[in-house]
Amino acid sequence: MARRATRSPKSAAAVSQSVSASADELMLAALDRGGDVTKTGRFLVTFKESAADAGIKSLSAKRGLRVADARDFTNQSFDFAAAGDAGAMVFSEIGVALVGGDAAVEHGINAAEFVAADAPAHSVDPEYFMFATQVNPSDYLRGVLRTAEMIAEDLGTQETGGAAVRDVSAAVAGATWGLSACRVPPSHFDANGIKVAVLDTGFDLGHPEFAGRSFVTNSFVGQPVQDLHGHGTHTAGTACGPASPPGPVPRYGIGARAQIFIGKVLTNSGGGTQAQVLAGMNWAISNRCAAISMSLGAQIPVQPSYTAAGNAALNAGCLIIAASGNASSRPWNIQPTGAPANSPSVVSVAALDSSLRVAVFSNGGKVDIAGPGVNVFSSWPRPTLHNTISGTSMATPHVAGCAALWAQTSQALRGAALRAKLLASARHLPLPATDVGAGLVQAP
Repeated sequence: MARRATRSPKSAAAVSQSVSASADELMLAALDRGGDVTKTGRFLVTFKESAADAGIKSLSAKRGLRVADARDFTNQSFDFAAAGDAGAMVFSEIGVALVGGDAAVEHGINAAEFVAADAPAHSVDPEYFMFATQVNPSDYLRGVLRTAEMIAEDLGTQETGGAAVRDVSAAVAGATWGLSACRVPPSHFDANGIKVAVLDTGFDLGHPEFAGRSFVTNSFVGQPVQDLHGHGTHTAGTACGPASPPGPVPRYGIGARAQIFIGKVLTNSGGGTQAQVLAGMNWAISNRCAAISMSLGAQIPVQPSYTAAGNAALNAGCLIIAASGNASSRPWNIQPTGAPANSPSVVSVAALDSSLRVAVFSNGGKVDIAGPGVNVFSSWPRPTLHNTISGTSMATPHVAGCAALWAQTSQALRGAALRAKLLASARHLPLPATDVGAGLVQAP
């Protein structure tokens, strides 16, 4: 394990070199540098399949880097601050290494020649910042005109381009419209015995509606797991919330008896780095979580590191499910799915409203399946306890929760088989596959 170093004030250059730097430090350094502030200044080395150990030796012996390894930590619960003066850190479960910016330049790791000369390496790519993919209420006003068009379609003044779909907002009393649309209330399954990981802003561990539930937690952002943002508590509530919350509260959770793994990969301000997200993925896979829910991302191209993590998950009997993103302003501007959802090994989730139309903000292109993502009611940190928000972030845990129910039905439904079952059982919608994939996710 790398030696723990005393943290001290750093220049922008020193921060960009440090693999132990926090997301806030990296963001400040990026602002100081100017230029492209979507990148942290560090690099990610994705190794060829089954070549992680050889890659560690190459970074250490050939390149002279001090390397920290997630396997040196219990259950691979990596502590970035403990990397100290290490020039690189390796997530062996997924075959990816983070290298400090200045260290990469000094040792020639950021150059194309490195990949050509270094047999274990598949690619070297810049590290990006990541963010929660919730839509703020003010942002959703972009869809007002689109809503007016929908009303006009319902009144018959415009062509719909497809068969009308019945509004499901009040289909089943006592449950949110999203759970009703996914046919969760009549399901006989509750995810008992299934591990579900939610990688987000953490969770309100003292939420009264989760008293007595089994939690395994870890923070990868240098902050306590306790959620001071709200996004993570909301997404975890949808995926794993109670079947019968007390009082006049509708059911909002799907996997009511799942074992919940909370990985805090985004800070309380809702941001983080690609390495922090990868560390959470590495941890969830090492713990063999059947469903891994990720309501986060960035509008960037396919990342080899995320593709490698997705493949590692499938090989380990896990399934990564991620939000497609909220950068669109339909119908005029449809943005492509962001990372990590755009990786072929990751299930990409689009958002629907209660009329089962595509949400105005939902990205398109590489979409595998859709879930309820507009006006979604779920848990929220105390004292509020509940909140109703929108985004592909809200659609994603609907898919992850249903995946956990399907996993409970058969030990054979893991990894690629679970993905196939989710897509095959989805409710077909009269909409393009580039918008909704296989259709609306359904519970068993």
